[in-house]
Amino acid sequence: MILDLVPNHTSDQHPWFIESRGSRSNPKRDWYIWREPGADGHPPNNWLSEFGGSAWEYDATTRQYYYHAFLAQQPDLNWRNPVVRRTIHDVMRFWLSKGVDGFRVDVVWHLIKDAEFRDNPPNPDFRAGQPPHQRILPLHTADQSEVHDVIVEMRRVIDEFDSRVLIGEIYLPLERLVSYYGKDFAEAHLPFNFALLSAPWNARAIETIIHEYEGALPASAWPNWVLGNHDRPRVASRVGPDQARIAAMLLLSLRGTPTLYYGDEIGMHQVAIAPDQVRDPFEKNVPGIGVGRDGCRTPMQWDATAFAGFSTSKPWLPVADDFAHENVVNLEADERSILSLYKALIALRKKLPQLMSGDYVPIAAQGELLLYRRQSEGKAVVIALNLGAEPISLTSNSADLNGEILLSTSLDREGEKITGALDLRGNEGVIVGAHAG
Repeated sequence: MILDLVPNHTSDQHPWFIESRGSRSNPKRDWYIWREPGADGHPPNNWLSEFGGSAWEYDATTRQYYYHAFLAQQPDLNWRNPVVRRTIHDVMRFWLSKGVDGFRVDVVWHLIKDAEFRDNPPNPDFRAGQPPHQRILPLHTADQSEVHDVIVEMRRVIDEFDSRVLIGEIYLPLERLVSYYGKDFAEAHLPFNFALLSAPWNARAIETIIHEYEGALPASAWPNWVLGNHDRPRVASRVGPDQARIAAMLLLSLRGTPTLYYGDEIGMHQVAIAPDQVRDPFEKNVPGIGVGRDGCRTPMQWDATAFAGFSTSKPWLPVADDFAHENVVNLEADERSILSLYKALIALRKKLPQLMSGDYVPIAAQGELLLYRRQSEGKAVVIALNLGAEPISLTSNSADLNGEILLSTSLDREGEKITGALDLRGNEGVIVGAHAG
């Protein structure tokens, strides 16, 4: 069990913040980030909230502004205050002592802000229709050099306990992301790699992303891949239901730890949310440009009963309109469903050391074919993924296509012998048992 730890901010109803805003002399005043008004009573600088508007909220009682990277109801903690750090460390110890396996740390790259509160520079690439906070570059509000010291301290707490993990939620370019492993791997075990969430869905683009990520990783760093999450549209809607099977095989055959978002294993799609059903505060604050995230957060579709078996009463968000057919109970009964594919992929991954911990070796390919080998201790598998709708015939000496198909995304070719050539249907991927290169 891994808990979601949110150390960047609290609710404005939290006892800590209620004390902090009680007076300027309150002992918890410096637990949050307070600043004097700027000229003419305006906010202290130009920092913007991720969810629209200024990142500064005026408190009439104490006549200062407090900082909130997200909602005004989510004031940021002051991680430059050592008391705050020690307090959160004790929160971590509380849960670790109860046996949790670790934490996924929310927006960990946001924890430290510029000590001088300098204005962020304008974004020269900003275009109309983008979220308004992107008008400026977060040079002074995120990814500060001192944040690495904060994460080192968190990791020390984790390491007080055996076999625990620290995962960091970090949206940064790959070359910056990998710095969060830390010097001597003293920071996050897994800085979340979100590159596939926004990747153009074609073979050459994905091949490039894998190459760049593998190349950027520090020596001996353990990789990870994320295919879907609560902030991005559903993978089945991003790439289509046929390619969602290819995406599953990709995720579970790349080197590193895969992270699977709930519902992707049954092919849940992005749900259209009517205006009167919107819950996401981002969409409410910045309507009409497509930033709402409710569509990927709808109830898990367990069965065909009312509310898809998720609840006995009306849930916070609507259930998808296909839940009566696309649900766990039905898909478990279908031996060729996407759920059956995920189960087969996970079982094969557990069975084969090549897939669990083997090297990643790219194989040259063209068009919509993505081809690579996973190998370990003289044994290998070749993964061939057709990211297009047209069939592909492949003959390749470098791929060593001699063996048998261990798994097809269509779940109908297991045991088929391959002798130097491989035919792939449109939207099909296979894992072939082979010899190490």
